[in-house]
Amino acid sequence: METFTNEEFSIAKSLKENLETCILGKSEEIELLLTVLLAEGHVLLEDVPGTGKTVLIKSLAKSIDGQFHRIQCNPDLLPTDITGVSIYHPKDDSFVFRPGPVLTNILLIDEINRATTKTQAALLEAMEEKSVTVDGVSHELPKPFMMLATQNPIDFAGTYLLPEAQLDRFMMKFSLGYPDEVTELNMVNAYSENNPLLDLKPVTDMETILNIQEKVKHIHIDQAVSQYAIAIVRNTRQHKSILLGASPRATLALIQAAKALAFLKERDYVIPDDIKQLTPYVLNHRMILQSEVRMEGNTIESVLQTIMEQVTVPVKLRME
Repeated sequence: METFTNEEFSIAKSLKENLETCILGKSEEIELLLTVLLAEGHVLLEDVPGTGKTVLIKSLAKSIDGQFHRIQCNPDLLPTDITGVSIYHPKDDSFVFRPGPVLTNILLIDEINRATTKTQAALLEAMEEKSVTVDGVSHELPKPFMMLATQNPIDFAGTYLLPEAQLDRFMMKFSLGYPDEVTELNMVNAYSENNPLLDLKPVTDMETILNIQEKVKHIHIDQAVSQYAIAIVRNTRQHKSILLGASPRATLALIQAAKALAFLKERDYVIPDDIKQLTPYVLNHRMILQSEVRMEGNTIESVLQTIMEQVTVPVKLRME
């Protein structure tokens, strides 16, 4: 079992508080974002414009003192605009690699569904292997590396559907949503004089994040909890309402995310509630409902909730 120091728990708390100064009233979503960061995953943010997605991502980059790059997707975007390109230098009679924006710590892919499928495919290696290959040469991405993509669920003109293979590489999918009335008033007051993002200071560094990521991998998870997570995922493949269930990659993502969430809650072990809390965000974008089920008004969320209610929650765990 991995042991954490009070200082490491304090860093996680400071990160969350730092982000909450820029994004008000979104404590749960910030916790999910930090969970993915510490679990070494990627996030798909599906939301309408103006809800604070870009501010949240920029705040994360500043809080961990990481390098930030942004790619604005459009149909003209080429794969080399993301990965980089080798340029010939006649004087030296050699090719020199010019890195693309993907070589960074925090990468924002804005409106990812506006890029063509060929350009979207250029991100697959970066998401899975943490590297890019240009002209047969592999280039490692900086560590840590986290990709956050946004898409508008309302605007379909000029967009391309993300293939299942790419959706499956996102550890979580969630949205920020609109703030409540009180939070929106506080936001107006906070932004009336200056932008809190401009005054944001780092609370940790890359080396510390890498150390925590490594220790999170070794957080204890009882076999009963692992089997509970596996049972939920396997049931998505067998349910009559589901055309495509979650993959084994989803199981691994759910387990690793649960370990990271346990750390954020200042525990060195995973409990079933961690699995229950994260399941909707880890699995909802990896499943496809039967067409007749959708026509009846059912949603992936409602079917997934039914599956979770049918799986027995373990009650006796070994914490050693």
